[in-house]
Amino acid sequence: MDNIKRVSLKDIANLVGVSPSTVSFVLNGKAKKMRISEAKANKILEIASREGYQPNQAAVSLRTGKSNLLGLVVESISGNFFASLAKVIEDEASLFGYRVVYCSTENNADKGQELIKMLSQRQVDGYIITPTIGMEKDIRTLVSLKRPVVLMDSYLPGENVPYVLVDNYGAVAKGMEHLIGKGYRRIGFITVDLDLIQLEQRIKAYRECLKKHGITPDESLILKLGYWYNAAEAINSISGFIRNTPDLDVLFFATNYLGLLGLESLQQLNVKLPDDLAMISFDDHDVFRLFPSGITSIRQPVEEIAKTAVHLLMEQMGKVNMVNRKTQVELPASLLERGTT
Repeated sequence: MDNIKRVSLKDIANLVGVSPSTVSFVLNGKAKKMRISEAKANKILEIASREGYQPNQAAVSLRTGKSNLLGLVVESISGNFFASLAKVIEDEASLFGYRVVYCSTENNADKGQELIKMLSQRQVDGYIITPTIGMEKDIRTLVSLKRPVVLMDSYLPGENVPYVLVDNYGAVAKGMEHLIGKGYRRIGFITVDLDLIQLEQRIKAYRECLKKHGITPDESLILKLGYWYNAAEAINSISGFIRNTPDLDVLFFATNYLGLLGLESLQQLNVKLPDDLAMISFDDHDVFRLFPSGITSIRQPVEEIAKTAVHLLMEQMGKVNMVNRKTQVELPASLLERGTT
């Protein structure tokens, strides 16, 4: 592959027959201020365009203190939910003239720490972070250094950091009210064994809604799977849970990726939805919509979460003025009733 030589300011200056500083003034929109003639400025712009001149972003960043980059740190780049969030964030950030550097922690605090360090070295102008346990100190450091930070999909209890996420408690409560209203009583709850505030709120809503309706929570109806699961092992665990709990009425999956694994388990066991067992999942997915009877789901307001995260960040950066707008935002979810309940 041929080497591509980067065209420099000096190269443009030599082609036009002016000093590099004159080229710099013109390319930075200062031609009039520096009393450079219109003809000369146009010639510089024409040759810079013709030669494919691209400014050195590192040098621009050093000179202006701005990189026009935002750092987006999420749990996973492979998940449908975070991929959808990232797309909206990228589109919304571009409206303000920013590009997005996108990376994931896989809920590993050490990896999260390294990613924040990498983004700091790249001099990103702001951070949107889905925090995991162990990242608290790094986020507090960013805040203490007056770096614009917004947390998304989770937050740090007791910390005064802007955040946006779905109302996890209210979302699961909405699903539970739907199930109990349909007459279901033996409700299995399948979740991930992680100490994350959003998951804690979901299981809290599950238990408290049962109590509200006079149903004693049965801990044997709760299955917690390790986050670092092997998919085959997780499917087997869900299958075993279903086999060993024959009086189940319905399965409530706390995340959509667990719901997808659950569908595989049900298929292996030849369990028919909703004839043999009902099912609901937190967070919708295309597969749930396309499933023959349709999987009842709780839909997160992905677009609103993403846009709110960007706007909360832009407010810290002085790009928008969100008068009387809360900086810690929980948005309502919607229930999509389909054929499995």
